[in-house]
Amino acid sequence: MSLYTAIATAAGRDGRAVTSDGKLDVALALPKELGGDGGGTNPEQLFAAGYAACFASALQLVAGKKKIDASDASVTAEVGLNPDGAGGFRLDVTLRVELPDALSPEVGRELVETAHRVCPYSNATRGNIPVNLVVE
Repeated sequence: MSLYTAIATAAGRDGRAVTSDGKLDVALALPKELGGDGGGTNPEQLFAAGYAACFASALQLVAGKKKIDASDASVTAEVGLNPDGAGGFRLDVTLRVELPDALSPEVGRELVETAHRVCPYSNATRGNIPVNLVVE
């Protein structure tokens, strides 16, 4: 049984994406790099924003359980769209995690790796797409 179910509807890369509660209603467009006008967001940007937010929350959860203040941490997700060689496409992700200066590199790396085991996006992508963790 789900704790929460998000529902969104879209008709493709050009158009709109709307959630069932109306809180998200965005114009979608192909990025200029793919031949579009870049006049809207795209699925890769939405995925990057969601993954960054989810991972940052997982990091806060893990840090809180260890009584570590990581409130100044931030996560930047880079989502790449790549041809798969068989006529389709695949994603790859780099998560750049900026941690507070007060954390030692060892503690920071442990927090990031633990968050990667906790984050629902990380669990959904594990074994499906490459995810590179960069601790900054």
